[in-house]
Amino acid sequence: MLAIVDSGGANIASVRFALERLGIHSELTADPAVIRSAERVILPGVGSAAEGMKRLQAKGLVDCVRGLTQPVLGVCLGMQLLFEQSEEGNTPTLGIIPGKVALLPDSPGITVPHMGWNTLTTGREVGLLDGIEPESRFYFVHSYAAPVNAFTQASCQHGTPFAAIVQRANFSGCQFHPERSGVAGARLLQNFVEGRV
Repeated sequence: MLAIVDSGGANIASVRFALERLGIHSELTADPAVIRSAERVILPGVGSAAEGMKRLQAKGLVDCVRGLTQPVLGVCLGMQLLFEQSEEGNTPTLGIIPGKVALLPDSPGITVPHMGWNTLTTGREVGLLDGIEPESRFYFVHSYAAPVNAFTQASCQHGTPFAAIVQRANFSGCQFHPERSGVAGARLLQNFVEGRV
């Protein structure tokens, strides 16, 4: 069973629909026992880090998510919450992956938020990208971004490089929206469900 953490994010319905199109059953839940017993877990999210953490705290899910041992995929804000802190509201986050999420810098010809299609750069083999062409484009909508560090599996460029796919132990995350990224995004979700992480 695949559990989607009911974190109140506006992208939850589109994540569930993308999984349904792949024939994958998911359960939307805020029940820690159900989440802990799931084979795989997706942590979606959109909006601010402070609101995302507030929703997890209100539902008693912070320690639950931190303690998960099965494969977990954070999507968009869900990925950012895996880090130690967000500059957005100076918010302490889940602390699973070292690093601080920061506002994308303004620069000539670069608009923030980063909204639209972009490609990824990888320096290694990435399980989540198995079977996806290197020039494939993914759909991004975000103003804050995680740093490129030792846990970055793929990066993206929008004025400055930032982490697009991250992984530490059983926790993975993608800054883009796979559920809105066409064939490539569908393949990434399939790879996660099939254990290619």
